[in-house]
Amino acid sequence: MSLTTTSGGSSTGRRHPIARLVTGLGEALDRVAQTPAWSMTPQEQRTALVELAVLEARLVELRMRVLAAGDGAAIGTVSGASSTGAWVAHTTRVTRPAAQAEVRLAAALNGPFEATRVALAAGGVNAEQARVVVQAVEALPVTTAEGERRRAELHLIAAAQEHDAKELRVLGRRVFEVIDPDAAEAEEGRRLAAEERDAARRTYLKLFDSGDGTVVGRFRLSVLHAAMLTKMLHAIASPKRTRGADEDQRSGAAAARPAHPDRMGAAFGELIERFPADRLPRAGGISATVVATTTVERLVSGIGAVGLDTGHQISAGQARRLACEAGIIPAVLGGASQVLDLGRRRRFHTEPQRVAMGVRDGGCTAEGCDRPPGWCHAHHETPWSQGGGTSIEKGRLLCSWHHTRAHDPAYDMTRLSDGRVRFHRRT
Repeated sequence: MSLTTTSGGSSTGRRHPIARLVTGLGEALDRVAQTPAWSMTPQEQRTALVELAVLEARLVELRMRVLAAGDGAAIGTVSGASSTGAWVAHTTRVTRPAAQAEVRLAAALNGPFEATRVALAAGGVNAEQARVVVQAVEALPVTTAEGERRRAELHLIAAAQEHDAKELRVLGRRVFEVIDPDAAEAEEGRRLAAEERDAARRTYLKLFDSGDGTVVGRFRLSVLHAAMLTKMLHAIASPKRTRGADEDQRSGAAAARPAHPDRMGAAFGELIERFPADRLPRAGGISATVVATTTVERLVSGIGAVGLDTGHQISAGQARRLACEAGIIPAVLGGASQVLDLGRRRRFHTEPQRVAMGVRDGGCTAEGCDRPPGWCHAHHETPWSQGGGTSIEKGRLLCSWHHTRAHDPAYDMTRLSDGRVRFHRRT
């Protein structure tokens, strides 16, 4: 099937050079699709790898050029796509965010970043380096003049001849020094302060129970906290902790290598176990303590399962091992689940009471509330002002919201048969 292009409404009768290149390139690749690479000489392999990297960069530039033109021509409207990026994502099977990023890069290369486009077309920079250049220049203050932006762009293109994308990104963060050395320090401080404020807003931690005894998660930390965490984990995971001094001297190079992920994971667990609970903020009147509920027999034998106040389970042997190190209190139960012993961490009289109530109630006792013990207040069934005593039997856990309702004259609190309470507004 022959393709034609039109200009001003009339057919030229000839295919566009780029369209012919695409067809010819596909045919050339077909001819070598089954050719084994092992039959090349080592020198041919080295040369081919370098030249293929250059060709790949040049093809990326061509693709960006065509994409920019297609975006201008709204090529996605033929299929009702909401944007060029949406059309690209659907037809090329890439994610929509990746497709939108390509459209933005294409617009930049075929707009203000002409020098970067030319370098990419010549294979002087690769696609990743080109993205770094664009991002670094776009991150300059809005007051930066166009001429200074171009000077920064050319500086980074030159630096790309000796630095990979990771190193170039570091240089890009300090490119303001090139255009205004006197103001660079103040600008760097302003940028870092802005990044720190943004990092504080974007920091998060999410944990997901895998159901197989492990928990997976995702997190985002500031650079400072990530550096501190890495230092702590490297200190725990260091081979020097398990090797003798003489072996350390013989294998200093090996000890300096980064720890493997599994070793870092074990170090993370050890860090959590070692961190003193009494240095953490108190939650709900007690320190950050995990309560393990078991029987006397299981505690003595170390056999069986132990329930935690978080809803999880560990082995009895694990609970015994951690009892003295990780702030875990063995809540030993006798008949009718009466709390007989709350361990030896009795610094304050009220803390064991709170722990016992947490074991018994499991969290807020208001109907339909799932707040954990650490988020709850200890509520007196009979108010202290009316002669009520502070005891486990005459107390219950209520979260902050329901504790306020319990003392709000606009609400009635009714005790249910299962030990929980129900609130309803008085009429």
